[in-house]
Amino acid sequence: MKHDNEPADPAFFTFVEEVKKMIKAAQYRALQTVNQEQIALYWGIGRIIVERQQLHGWGKSIVERLAEELQQAFPNASGYSSRNLWRMKNLYEEYNNSDLILPPVVAEIAWSHNMIILEKCKDEHQRFFYIKMAALHLWSKTALSNAITGQLWEKTLLNQQNFQETLPTTQAEDAASVIRDEYTFGFLHLSEPYTEAQLEQALLSNIRDFLASMGGDFTFVGNQVGVTVDGKYFEIDLLLFHRSLQCLVAIDLKIDEFQPEHAGKMNFYLSALNALHRKPHERASIGIIICKSKSRTVVEFALQDVGKPIGVATYTFTESLPKELSQFFPSSQELVERVERLTKNLKRKHSA
Repeated sequence: MKHDNEPADPAFFTFVEEVKKMIKAAQYRALQTVNQEQIALYWGIGRIIVERQQLHGWGKSIVERLAEELQQAFPNASGYSSRNLWRMKNLYEEYNNSDLILPPVVAEIAWSHNMIILEKCKDEHQRFFYIKMAALHLWSKTALSNAITGQLWEKTLLNQQNFQETLPTTQAEDAASVIRDEYTFGFLHLSEPYTEAQLEQALLSNIRDFLASMGGDFTFVGNQVGVTVDGKYFEIDLLLFHRSLQCLVAIDLKIDEFQPEHAGKMNFYLSALNALHRKPHERASIGIIICKSKSRTVVEFALQDVGKPIGVATYTFTESLPKELSQFFPSSQELVERVERLTKNLKRKHSA
C-alpha cells in the first residue's frame, strides 16, 4: 500500500530495522530483569532451607513438606516441586563459598541453564566459564550442553599459540579466545587411510558443520587459495575470515604429527596474505595449523621465534580430550585470571 510522502525505500527500511532493534533490546532487558528476580528468589529459598535445617536440625523430609505447602499456596506457579527445591539448596551450597564469587553471575543466565552447568560441571572455574559464555553468546540449552560435552573450556584453556608475542595486546587476547587446542570433526566419516586432499574435500562438503566446529564467527573465503611470490605459486589449504577479529585466517591441514617446519611454512603464508590479499581495514592475518597429533613441547619451541601469529591444534573425530593433558592445565590462580580476561574481552567485543 502506497502512503503519502513515503520516504525513500532504503532509508525507510533502515529506520524500520533500527526500531526493531530497539524493541528487541527492550524485550531482552525485560526478560533479563525477570530472570534476575527469579534467580534471586531461588537463591534465597536455597539459603533459607540450608539455614533452617542447620538451626533446627531438620532432615531431608522438610524439603518435601515445604514443596507440598508451596504447591498448595501457589497452584498456578511452576518451580516449587521438591526436585527443584533440592536444586535451589544445592546451588546455594555449591556456590555460596566460591572463590570466584559465583552468586552474582548465576543471574546472568536462565535457571535451566544454571542447572545444566551445576549438574554437568564440578569445577568452579569450569562453571564460571560456561556461565559467562552462555550469557555472552545467548546459548540455547542444547548449545550449552554441546559446548560442555565437547569440552570447550578445556580446549580453550589448553590452546597453543604465540599471539601474545606477535599481536597487539587487545587483538592477542581476542584471538586467543577463539582458537582451540583441538577441533572435533565428528561430522566426517573418513576411513583410514585418507589423504590431506580427502580431508580437505570432506571438510568442504560439510562446510557449515566445519565452520560451526571452529567456534562461530568464521566465514569461508576459499580453498587452495593461491599466492604468487617472486614468480612462484603457492596454495593455502583453506582461507577463512573471522568477523569479530576482522582478519584473514589461514588453515593448513596435516594428517600426521606437527613438525617444526610447518610453522615456517605458515609464517610465509601469512606474510604473503598480509602483503597481497589483506584489505586496508583488516587486522593482521593469523594462521592455524591443524594436525593429527602434536608434541606440546615441540610446538612450544617451534613457535618461540616465529614472527607471525600462529596457533597449532589437533583434530579428532570424537568428543573427548585425553586424560594425560590434565598436567598442562594452568594453576588455580592462572585459571581464574585467564577465564576472567577471556570473558572480559568477549564482553567488550560483544558490546562494541
